[in-house]
Amino acid sequence: MERARAENTLTADLLVVGGGMAGMTAAIEASEVGRKVILLEKGPSLGGAVTRMHQYFPKLCPPLCGLEINYKRLRTNKNVRVMTLTEVQSISGSPGNYLVQLKINPRFVNERCTACGACAKVCGIERDNEHNWGMDKTTAIYLPHQMAYPMRYVVDPRHAADSRMKVCVEACEYGAIELNQRPRTVAAEVGSIIWATGWVPYDAAKIVNLGFGRIPNVITNVMMERLAAEDGPTGGKIMRPSDKAEIRSIAFVQCAGSRDDNHLPYCSAVCCLASMKQAAYVREQYPDAEISVFYIDVRSPGRLEDFYVKMQQDEKIHFLRGKVAQITEEYNGDVTLEAEDTLTGTIQKVTASMAVLATGMVPATATDKPPINIETDEYGFLLQKNDVPIIGAGTVVRPREISATVQDGTGAALKGIIAAGTSR
Repeated sequence: MERARAENTLTADLLVVGGGMAGMTAAIEASEVGRKVILLEKGPSLGGAVTRMHQYFPKLCPPLCGLEINYKRLRTNKNVRVMTLTEVQSISGSPGNYLVQLKINPRFVNERCTACGACAKVCGIERDNEHNWGMDKTTAIYLPHQMAYPMRYVVDPRHAADSRMKVCVEACEYGAIELNQRPRTVAAEVGSIIWATGWVPYDAAKIVNLGFGRIPNVITNVMMERLAAEDGPTGGKIMRPSDKAEIRSIAFVQCAGSRDDNHLPYCSAVCCLASMKQAAYVREQYPDAEISVFYIDVRSPGRLEDFYVKMQQDEKIHFLRGKVAQITEEYNGDVTLEAEDTLTGTIQKVTASMAVLATGMVPATATDKPPINIETDEYGFLLQKNDVPIIGAGTVVRPREISATVQDGTGAALKGIIAAGTSR
């Protein structure tokens, strides 16, 4: 029986949930062959994890160029409706005929915003900057990142009712700040759903023996990426968190919690190459620094092996085969890593200025599943069977690097078009 459509109900062929590389790719590819697409992102900007990256491996090029191309394709595309700060509350129906209830959270800043920054200059309220993993602060009204899409400020909802925010309203000559905005709901009728909500890093604090959260100069690989970025907490200068000192030596710890029955039993596929990439960051800034990479097995499939070989040939980068069992802090803030060399059977101790833990990728669906009956494996990855009600894309299906994520997003677009059937 055909459902009666409310006046404010949105319609589209495809609904894509998640505005990272997989989601943007799926939305763009489907829309550019004429399908109508709604692209949802629960955060204030598109881009996902890529916006936090300094460079891609193996070419060591910045991700901003790829983001810019995708943003341009979205801006000039009439077939895509982009909805940020939006969450899926419920899904009913079946392939070809879904009804989805959406919650749109307030930005507190309207379309008149020019991203001039006048509001932030007068704002006296600070918040942790989640884009930089809490390593610095922003004001309560902030631009999500330098390549934000939409390029518009947003107010942290925890501070929207604070009377001190009135100075921000007064500072905006365009009348763009509306602190009285409230959440609203809307329905969407769509033919198919692609779920591309991405990944989060494994919580390194759970790996007690490696000292994260207890030893200041033990950080994670995602934090290292932000330290190297020009828009990061240190303006791109890699330095020790404890005293802002320069790096004399550094140790990278592979499989930090991964391939470990006590934490993540699986391999996240990209960590080895990501650490090699970050070793290159250090080599560029500190040509004389000694770099140690502790590993179990180096995973560098296909042509990526060339990148591994290049790193092996660097006289300052030392690959040590062994899983780090313990990290301790020295009196001067240095860290000492202990591992058994599985090639020689000897215990190795390496002292370095700081240590970087290569934590694994956890699918967002491990804790935030789609509101519909769908199977996941024991780790939270979406299972892709012929009869699944929605289509997974990107890292919710399995860990993968950016290029593979883009390819999977393209494949998901085709699956979504087929599942949607005829144009709505």
